[in-house]
Amino acid sequence: MKLTGAEIICECLLEQGVDTVFGYPGGAALNTYDALYRYSDRINHILTAHEQGASHAADGYARSTGKTGVVLTTSGPGATNIVTGLATANIDSIPMVAITANVNTDQLGRDSFQEVDIVNIVKPITKASWLVERVEDLAPSIRKAFALAKDGRKGPVLIDVPKDITAQSAEYFPEEPARSKMIKIENPDSIRRVQELIRNAKRPMIYAGGGILSADACKEFLAFAELIDAPVCCSLMALGAIPASHPLFIGNIGMHGGYETGKITAECDLMISCGARFSDRVAGDREKFGEQAKIVQLEIDKKEINKNVRVDEYVLGDLKSSVTALTVGLEQQKHSEWLAQIDVWKHELDSVKPYEDEYPQPHDIIYAVNGLKKPTDIIATDVGQHQMWVAQFAKIEAERTLLTSGGMGTMGFGMGAAIGAQIAHPDRRVFLFTGDGSFHMNLNELVTLKSYNLPIIVLVMNNAVLGMVRQWQKLFYGSRFSQTDPHRATDFVKLANAFGVEGMRIAHDDDIMPVLEKAIALNAPVVIDVQISPDENVLPMIPPGKTVNEIVTEMD
Repeated sequence: MKLTGAEIICECLLEQGVDTVFGYPGGAALNTYDALYRYSDRINHILTAHEQGASHAADGYARSTGKTGVVLTTSGPGATNIVTGLATANIDSIPMVAITANVNTDQLGRDSFQEVDIVNIVKPITKASWLVERVEDLAPSIRKAFALAKDGRKGPVLIDVPKDITAQSAEYFPEEPARSKMIKIENPDSIRRVQELIRNAKRPMIYAGGGILSADACKEFLAFAELIDAPVCCSLMALGAIPASHPLFIGNIGMHGGYETGKITAECDLMISCGARFSDRVAGDREKFGEQAKIVQLEIDKKEINKNVRVDEYVLGDLKSSVTALTVGLEQQKHSEWLAQIDVWKHELDSVKPYEDEYPQPHDIIYAVNGLKKPTDIIATDVGQHQMWVAQFAKIEAERTLLTSGGMGTMGFGMGAAIGAQIAHPDRRVFLFTGDGSFHMNLNELVTLKSYNLPIIVLVMNNAVLGMVRQWQKLFYGSRFSQTDPHRATDFVKLANAFGVEGMRIAHDDDIMPVLEKAIALNAPVVIDVQISPDENVLPMIPPGKTVNEIVTEMD
């Protein structure tokens, strides 16, 4: 059948199993949006307040479902507004397809109104990007974009479609979506050698990364961890890959991880990295990180092997295949003495106390949410101190229930991600933990919460400062607080009301449970102003480039 390019876009989205897209219309995208009007019974379009919010929403949708998120924008600033969203998805390996409009093909390269070369702008932060120059190439381009986003190491792909291409017609032939390619283990001989290292280890550990979730390998990974009886230390991206209540789960690893996770990396004799990047926030001193141990890396992306930390063995392939292969023929291992020692380390820093004053404590807020939410409810975060408190204190029991910007550290990510997750899971509650600094970057999306009546509970951990940067200024810059005490006078309760959203406030310990229970009972969007101390800090902390031996447990 003969269809316009705009109709081909809609048919290809349906062909790929897409039922929801996030975006914002504009002149160059009008043909596509006119087609979406006719497809509105099959494709749900979520209109955000800003294209960056749409890109983060598509990201949150993808993180919480494992599907490919889709964002649509117009040309020029509409396209450039999603750059941060693409970079965020790229470094965290999140599958996304961005379809941007552009000016007519005969206007390209003429500095036309709202023209920008988005294809070349995003090349370093996407798996691929290209311009569609013929309507006949449109369907193959969309199919290729979806296949690329999901194959191998997942990530975002952008295709740029000039306006006249969406108006022209071409024959459209439906196709079944391509199946994701199973990445075979490229070096199968390594399996036997790694198994032998496991058999000989007395103090093994697993450094778990987000690649476990990307590979949909949580079940297989848990079976592997239990078979080798190894403690699991999770990167920020891996939280939820193993239930927080599981006896082998130790906690978050790295700069703001627990003392016990730092000691494990310093004392283990075998470290098995599963889908992790050895980033600077985990391997602070790369020369000393795990220097006493044999290090094994299970990884899908060859570029990550030996990139940050030298390893003794690696298995290159799909993580689900790798951990499954390692269990075949491997006997049950037992490490009771090692696990008992770890239990001792867990209590060695019980003396670390929060800042004592009249304010509610961040961990008390998070503990309260732990007790009220269901295991499958979702927590989204922005970036800063609140993000690290969530990593330390939230009980993440199920996969894909923590959405956070790990590699890019994107302030302003949380609201969009929460929207995408809530759209994807209308039967669950979504809690967004944000800081007053991050919230000021994305509060415009409160209009989206209200427009779609999304029952997201936004907890603004309000210390009236840029807390994480201020904490670094305390530790490393002689308490010279340059531009981290912004003296803003925003009343978040009144602000929420102005957007038509319920606003509440937690100012004292006695407010915590009544306010949270009321917010949950409303089953509507709520903003809670949680007033915490500006002197509250994230502790313990391993300074940049240091080891657990230099851990900071108190600010003075």
